[in-house]
Amino acid sequence: MNTLKNKVQLIGHLGYDPEVREIAQGRKVARMSVATHSSHRNANGDRVSTTQWHTVVAWGRTAEMVERMLRKGTGVVLEGRLVHRSYEGKDGQKRQVSEVVLNDFQLLATGAKAA
Repeated sequence: MNTLKNKVQLIGHLGYDPEVREIAQGRKVARMSVATHSSHRNANGDRVSTTQWHTVVAWGRTAEMVERMLRKGTGVVLEGRLVHRSYEGKDGQKRQVSEVVLNDFQLLATGAKAA
């Protein structure tokens, strides 16, 4: 049996311009928020739409490509892996976050709608 992989694919739109910063030795990291949408019919037959926001992080060359190519509202197809981590906030409280670490992305064609 092949080894199972941690793989996430999202199709959505950026909620804001990527936040890019330079860390040790000129390496870049980019953070962005991507909205995905879904809809279903409730028990009354009414269509209900929901939006989920996903934090996506890119490192190195991928972060550089994100910085050059992506802006708020851009439609993208993303592929990465899901990571859960914890950290201590400035207030001393322990926080936990889930993020998608980006491996690759493609721009959605203009006018295309996210599924």
